[in-house]
Amino acid sequence: MNIAFSKNGVPIRLSYERWTHIVENHDDMASSFHDVLETIENPEVIYRGFKHALKAMQSRGHKNKIVVIYKELSKSDGFVITAFHTEAKLKGDILWHR
Repeated sequence: MNIAFSKNGVPIRLSYERWTHIVENHDDMASSFHDVLETIENPEVIYRGFKHALKAMQSRGHKNKIVVIYKELSKSDGFVITAFHTEAKLKGDILWHR
């Protein structure tokens, strides 16, 4: 298990079980493990997600973006739900931006 700290200072867990789930569903993410952690710690934008989740986004080139969806359960615990690459513009309320 690896941990990245969100902009709120919350430790966000990326377990091997979650990573396996991400890679099985998004095989293009296989080489992006450290990019997921980096996106949590140093996003360009954080959007409000569904059911109190947060969506951190970081650009990876002209059209390619990496998105990490995670939850902060408390000030001392959170976890990654999923992560993926996209070219689409994200929708939702912006909670934080660089």
